[in-house]
Amino acid sequence: MTARGRKFLTTIVVLLALIGAGVGVLAYENWDRTVILTGLLINYVRSFGAPPGTLVTERAPDGGDSVQIIEGQSAESDDWQSYNKTLTSARYSPLAQINAQNVHGLKLLCIYDTGQYTGFESGLIVVNGAMIAATEHDIFSIDPATCRQNWRVHEDYTPATPQAVNRGAAYLDGRLFRGTEDGRALAYDFATGKRLWETSVANPKIGETTPSSPIAWDGLVFIGTAGGDIKGAKGRMYALDAKTGKIVWEFYLVPKSDKDPVRGPQGASPLDHSSWKNGPNTPITGGGTWTSYTLDPQSGLLYVPGGNPGPDFATAPRPGKNLYSGSVVVLDAKTGNYRNHFKLVPKDWHDYDVSTAPAVVKTRSGKTLLSVAPKDGHLYGFDLATNAMLYKTEVTRFENDDAPFTAGKPVHFCPGSIGSAEWNGPAYDPRTNLVLIGEVEWCSSVTLASDQSIENVKLGKPWSGNDTINPFHTWGTQDNYGRWAGWVYAVDADSGRWMWRAKTNYPVMSGMTPTAGGLVFFGDMGGHFYALDAASGEKLWEQKTEGGIGGGVITYSAGGAQKVAAAAGFTSILWPTQVATGKILIFGLEW
Repeated sequence: MTARGRKFLTTIVVLLALIGAGVGVLAYENWDRTVILTGLLINYVRSFGAPPGTLVTERAPDGGDSVQIIEGQSAESDDWQSYNKTLTSARYSPLAQINAQNVHGLKLLCIYDTGQYTGFESGLIVVNGAMIAATEHDIFSIDPATCRQNWRVHEDYTPATPQAVNRGAAYLDGRLFRGTEDGRALAYDFATGKRLWETSVANPKIGETTPSSPIAWDGLVFIGTAGGDIKGAKGRMYALDAKTGKIVWEFYLVPKSDKDPVRGPQGASPLDHSSWKNGPNTPITGGGTWTSYTLDPQSGLLYVPGGNPGPDFATAPRPGKNLYSGSVVVLDAKTGNYRNHFKLVPKDWHDYDVSTAPAVVKTRSGKTLLSVAPKDGHLYGFDLATNAMLYKTEVTRFENDDAPFTAGKPVHFCPGSIGSAEWNGPAYDPRTNLVLIGEVEWCSSVTLASDQSIENVKLGKPWSGNDTINPFHTWGTQDNYGRWAGWVYAVDADSGRWMWRAKTNYPVMSGMTPTAGGLVFFGDMGGHFYALDAASGEKLWEQKTEGGIGGGVITYSAGGAQKVAAAAGFTSILWPTQVATGKILIFGLEW
């Protein structure tokens, strides 16, 4: 090569180095945005040429044909007024216009496109002739029959983390309520979208957020804080005055220290540091709550699902039972005072949050049942008259879930750290006495980091304990794309025996919706929307949609006709779904 050629080559190398350095600086300065855009590109590549959906139903060999159907009257509204329809979270609809005989005629009537690439996990609510949904920045009202937009409000703020999610809004007395990814609760006028108040309940500087869908009752709005995977963040639950946003009470879901902020009157709690036993330089971390909640109006009790302890995969820094992480905590809704708790994940080292809202239902035998599905791969049933556990039923694949983690040694386990039930919990069908739950079968691998590297993590930073420098593997390395599946389990509410189960080739993350028409609606992360026979699990209808269905699936009456709607177009850095904008899809029968 000539001297001139070498000089030219050197110039090109230097220019490329400078460009690379510039890109690196820009990426560092805009880290959250870089992670999101990189995730979109990765998902586009991974989901290219995704296979069509498959669903195979299996009846239980010991009685799967014995599901008895008992028709009954329901006093429930034709609207869908809360995240899980009712405050008790049963998700059952009394509508029967769409049924097993005519569901094959279900057609897509209209689409509302958010225009955003986002983790569209919003629950959908329909009340007083309007459908409400939210993304991390927007809340909007549309016509539930035509998808015509009534109003839309954009909130311009900087999210505390690159997790672009919001799980929806609550309604009460002409007001709407939602959380944000910078730790606030906001209220709006239902008719116009005008902002009425805002209340800060979290510290975004240390990664705390409020992405959960609140619920509202008797003048109060209930919302909690997420961020239990961030070092130093502690989950808390709040009741706010629905008219003013004033904090009525605050409850720490893990032990509060003297240095922790007090934002409102404290609910009475027996919790102390004895169940953690952390060293002086290891802050108690965890117990975030990030989906939604359940309330029994008859007893006035609030059921709060509590997330993982931190660090997620390392138990040595946090000896003990780590209360109340991995639990359903029962509070007096009016005062925030502790009443009870159900510790479901005794010692968590897999990131097995108790994340989904439990259902409180009356079973065919007359029991008042607490039905709950955490990320540990089980469906639990508790008799609320005695608080006794009636059953613990496996509802997804298990592998090495009891294997200890050791520094430097990878462990492959199922359910994975983002497997099993994530943010949509069980539904109850009183016609069949079946509890229905959608599940993820996707395994993870974790290599525990050294004690020193775990201790060296700074406050306000992700604190999983996994030994990796890849930010996409912070919460474990998931199996390759395609080595995943989904399940729908139908379990007898009294005995805990599964009566039928359906396996799909994509994870099932959406809400489950049984109806008086003998159907159960749900969607999977491949964008396949299904209607099954609720008694047998037989597939009766399927529609391919654009993007994963990871949010609300609801049914309601509009214009005198039953409609079914789904939040589709789920896009996330953690889930290799088809890249699509978030959309609301509304289906109905053509008469």
